[in-house]
Amino acid sequence: MACTKIFSGDLPEITNEIMRYFRDDFSTLYSCILVNRLWCRLAIPLLWEDPFSLKNPKNYRYIEVYLYNLNDDDKIQLNGYGISNNLFPSNTLFNYSSFIQHLDTRKISNSIEKWVSTIFINNTTQNLDFIKFIHKLLIKIFDENEATLHTLYVTYKGSYRDAIVSELVLRSSNFICNVRNLYLKINKCNATDINPFLNFLSSNCNSISSLDFLFSRCYQKFEKKLCNIIDSQQNLKKISLNFNSLPLYHSLLSSKNPNFTNTLRTIIFYHINFENIVVSNEIFKQLSVLESIHILYCYSLDSFQQITNLTDPFKLKSLFMAESFTESLQLLLQKSGDYLENFGLELLRQEQKILELIIKYYSKKIKFLNFCELEDQNIYKIFQLIEKVELSLNYLTIDTNCNVNLGSIVLQHLGQILPSKLEYLNLILIIKPNDFKTFLKNLQNTFIKKLLINNIEKEEQEDILSYIKEYIMKKKRSEYLALLECFTVQSYYTEVDLYSLKDEVKEFRLHNIIVQNYNDLDIETHKFIHEMY
Repeated sequence: MACTKIFSGDLPEITNEIMRYFRDDFSTLYSCILVNRLWCRLAIPLLWEDPFSLKNPKNYRYIEVYLYNLNDDDKIQLNGYGISNNLFPSNTLFNYSSFIQHLDTRKISNSIEKWVSTIFINNTTQNLDFIKFIHKLLIKIFDENEATLHTLYVTYKGSYRDAIVSELVLRSSNFICNVRNLYLKINKCNATDINPFLNFLSSNCNSISSLDFLFSRCYQKFEKKLCNIIDSQQNLKKISLNFNSLPLYHSLLSSKNPNFTNTLRTIIFYHINFENIVVSNEIFKQLSVLESIHILYCYSLDSFQQITNLTDPFKLKSLFMAESFTESLQLLLQKSGDYLENFGLELLRQEQKILELIIKYYSKKIKFLNFCELEDQNIYKIFQLIEKVELSLNYLTIDTNCNVNLGSIVLQHLGQILPSKLEYLNLILIIKPNDFKTFLKNLQNTFIKKLLINNIEKEEQEDILSYIKEYIMKKKRSEYLALLECFTVQSYYTEVDLYSLKDEVKEFRLHNIIVQNYNDLDIETHKFIHEMY
């Protein structure tokens, strides 16, 4: 009875919740459009939340749909560039431009350039003027159709692509005033022309809950304005500091801004060098009240002794290491090991000692493991850790680089120790077909929602796809699949992604397995941590 009501539209709230569960599953959302009017009305906004990130269908085609909303004066200006009104839809069923919630300035610029290249064959000055004009029109359309942006990614390089950033300021639009998630990347040292945008953010965007900063070495030129942005926030819960932005955090905490210190719950340190960093005890007390702290591939943590001197809990949820800091690691794990949920190693000296410490002080909450470029003798320690966290483990990546022997060891043993259910498994290795067959046979009691295989050095005559069909496809051991195979032909390096083989994709779809592009399904650690916390 309940199912009948959901399909008939008698329970729209429940139907809406179900639909939002599929927000990242575009093929399912496309199917929902065809069920009935209610399902169509619920699915369409989800498909149009972040259109410029879609790779299939070609995302630049969205521009033509958006431009349907232009007024007559704007269409006349387009005609001046040689654009016929026949290019745009004659009618649209929805106000698509009102649905956008995520905007990445780099991706929208890429889309505009691709679209323009289909209209103007020659790369001329007219193209550049036209690209800037389309930037302006799209922001105007989003603003006038009362779209409300939730997430904004801004990449500023001091190029013509920055026109879209300037347009956001010039319109003083409500379009970005309620943005909740801001990612700001500045690659140009003398980018003083971004100052109006930074001023606009601090004056008009006061509801940001998540901030992610990535700067060049010249970030000091913007430090005061960045502090103003944070100081103006009423509900800032998360901040991510990358590469050269650590002193910014020091200055913020030192300011004792109540809006900042009372609401902040999560901080992410990513590729930060802690060498010669002296932080006051007061600031460390602020760290101790956070709900989660994440250290991703940082350096000189042995010099950051104050962490281990804290008497209050230090809720370290993520630790990814690209450098050994064994002197303080044991003390850190003794203090924070019970909180640890995500851990990774990448090409380290003293790997064995580090793994022994992790196994000794492991947390029963660990759900994400990532290992890259390991030494042969340490793989068994990793197997031991996987077995210990079997009940909580959900995400696992093992990258053996070009180590043939290590790849064989992984394939011969891993399938026997994996939990019965995994959200994500990514194996990056040189695959010998017999070893791979052994792995899949041992995997028969495990369901993997997202399975990624990267065969980084395939021999031409070798075939592992047939084994995937036999043990994964026919037995329905996965929901999403990505397979990338790399090989050399006459000195040329070639990559073949299963996603590009349309007949194969259709065959897997008949067995309810969705084949995706490997790079699209691959999890980037920093992005994963930022989205999960």
